Amino acid sequence: MSYSNLTLHTDKYQINMMYAHWIQGSLNEKAVFEAYFRKMPFGNGYAVFAGLERIMDYIRSLRFGDEEIAYLRTQEENYKEEFLDELRQFQFTGNIYAAKEGSLVFANEPIICVEARIFEAQLVETAILNMMNYQTLIATKASRIKQIVPNDVLLEFGSRRAQEADAAIWGARAAYISGFHATSNMRAGMLFGIPAKGTHAHSWVQGHDSEEEAFHAYAEALPDHVTLLVDTYNTLKSGVPNAIKIARLLEEQGKRLIGIRLDSGDLAYLSITARKMLDEAGFPDVKIVASNDLDEDIIANLKSQGAEIDIWGIGTKLITAADQPSLGGVYKLVAREKNGVYEPVIKISGNPEKVSSPGFKNVYRIINTDTGKAEADYLTLKNEQNVQRGERIKLFDPIHPYMSKYIERYEAIPLLIPIMMHGELVYELPALEQIRDYHAEQMKLFWPQYLRRLNAEPYRVSLSETAWTLKMDLIKKYQE
Repeated sequence: MSYSNLTLHTDKYQINMMYAHWIQGSLNEKAVFEAYFRKMPFGNGYAVFAGLERIMDYIRSLRFGDEEIAYLRTQEENYKEEFLDELRQFQFTGNIYAAKEGSLVFANEPIICVEARIFEAQLVETAILNMMNYQTLIATKASRIKQIVPNDVLLEFGSRRAQEADAAIWGARAAYISGFHATSNMRAGMLFGIPAKGTHAHSWVQGHDSEEEAFHAYAEALPDHVTLLVDTYNTLKSGVPNAIKIARLLEEQGKRLIGIRLDSGDLAYLSITARKMLDEAGFPDVKIVASNDLDEDIIANLKSQGAEIDIWGIGTKLITAADQPSLGGVYKLVAREKNGVYEPVIKISGNPEKVSSPGFKNVYRIINTDTGKAEADYLTLKNEQNVQRGERIKLFDPIHPYMSKYIERYEAIPLLIPIMMHGELVYELPALEQIRDYHAEQMKLFWPQYLRRLNAEPYRVSLSETAWTLKMDLIKKYQE
């Protein structure tokens, strides 16, 4: 079994639809799909797009090999051999437009747009959503945590609680994009160049005759990298005092204790008391690391209680996005080729939030040139030119019509940029450090009220009047 080939990382109905298109002779007709999410995750004011590099690696490696073809022969649909021969020739030849990784993105706007033969566009839906949904979710969760402690060190500690190996490494990468400083996962460090950090486990202490002996042995082994876990037995009665003893021994050697780690108990009280003990012993530079099922809400509470914590190890609740386990992104057909031109299509639903916005579209981030801040994201049909010419535009919000306004002094920055054209990569995928820096710059584009963890001001995602009229016309058409 070829575990690394992700070509069949798709839902069964995608293959069945590809087969039906092949049978009907419509496999080469062009289609346009948009990937987006309908609701902001965690009740947040924004999301952080991540996953593009993984998606492009997947797209470029799509191939139906012997194992994949052999498996498809076992399916109850009894696909014709001529169809399987067609799959052997498969490669992605379409166009992909996407936001840059690290971009702030919002509900109901395209993050990725796929323009391709329907035969190709159908296959890639499942994997694109899988990768976009997970990494964007984790990057957003990490950004929420970063907002609470912007000046503290953040460590991603989630591997052992992640949903399998791939989630562990790509989750670590997503967290790093949003400002985390290091990961405990060595493979993520090797693959992506993320700094790897770690201390020792409780088992190290339990595996020695005494806590002091365990600390001493660890310091002997790694004298330049000593952070001691002090809560195996009794944090304040033995753990911190024994750590201070090791700090003195290291000082005599011209070295220093880097930190202590708290992994249980009342972290506010313990950190405040431990800080006092360390300071009184003459070690004010020793850092206090905290872990133990932390997230942004717990950290905010600890900060409000005056906790003396310098470094935060975040694991389970970050890597699993514990309070919202899915982003809920969707992949919707917005235009199909008919008689050589694109015809807009719409999905109607009894749930208003599920009604799609039809048409092949551009997305622009509107920057107010008077303030240098983002004013809205503006969705237009491809053939509209007014925003490109810098004409006055109406930022229309159908959900919050009272927020609609005209703007004249602006810069329109395309949010969706060409990534792949005619099956060839035309965008140089940036290094991870560049993505991280780009994300930090993106955060500066937005007013604080859009970035709040709680009760964020809704950011405008506006349809142009032409795009809105098209949507209303198609709704009317299908409801008559």
